[in-house]
Amino acid sequence: MTEPQFEPTTTISVTVNGEEFTQTTEDRKLLVHFLRDDLGLTGTHQGCVVGKCGACTVLHNGTPKKACMLYATQVDGDEITTVEGLDRIAEENGVDMETREGTTLHPLQMGFKENHGLQCGFCTPGFLMTSYALLEQDDNPDRDEIESAISGNICRCTGYNSIVDSVEWAAAELRDEATTPAPDGGVPEECGTNHDIDVDYPTGGDADE
Repeated sequence: MTEPQFEPTTTISVTVNGEEFTQTTEDRKLLVHFLRDDLGLTGTHQGCVVGKCGACTVLHNGTPKKACMLYATQVDGDEITTVEGLDRIAEENGVDMETREGTTLHPLQMGFKENHGLQCGFCTPGFLMTSYALLEQDDNPDRDEIESAISGNICRCTGYNSIVDSVEWAAAELRDEATTPAPDGGVPEECGTNHDIDVDYPTGGDADE
């Protein structure tokens, strides 16, 4: 009789969005699956699972990392920030913004909302986390710097120019400079195509929700 095979496990402690979790997880479980399946933080999306699309980008000790390229055990003792943590960060820093619907958002989230920086939204969490890391380092990046920062994130349905517009809008808000969002329901000027920024498109992989 063949004995059942058991996946080796490790107990880890990790701080996610300011809350500490101690969990036992399989040694080979990817961080993206740990966040989604074990902690229920489904804002981190699984896309290509080969480190190309950037949909699963989170902050690992403040640095943007693709959660499909890390095992959960590799972040033991570390700090992870996901898209679900942006509103908490905004509230703690006094920069939270209220939408017309009454919800509270980080200026980056509001920027994407007001400047048409998303369509289907699947890639948006990754863009938000990458952009947040950029603005933590530079509160006034130019368009070239924004494009360079997000070059590891891929969007298949909206023009990249509107994403850059969104980050510029948020940066200005965080600097307390007045900005004018695109008219509700309208399209920002110079809304480009998916080919405005050079990116390497991934091949293969499932785009699970």
